[in-house]
Amino acid sequence: MKCRIGCGACCIAPSISSPIPGMPNGKPAGVRCVQLDDDNLCRLFGKPERPKVCGEFSADKDVCGESRGEAIILLTSLEKDTHSG
Repeated sequence: MKCRIGCGACCIAPSISSPIPGMPNGKPAGVRCVQLDDDNLCRLFGKPERPKVCGEFSADKDVCGESRGEAIILLTSLEKDTHSG
């Protein structure tokens, strides 16, 4: 599966523990990454400052579903299921 351009669900729903430029402590689940622009595109895409975890994410129907809304639901559910705290 290819990423849906302008989706941004993976930059909102999950927590990211790695430092992100503008978010030195990472980001909590459900919080929009500061590097996500108004068109839901990553400002760091292809740049060395982009966190490794972001670059390693691959779009997959199991986590991205059929739409942006479904991706938010699926990723939020995965976040809750895997949260250790």
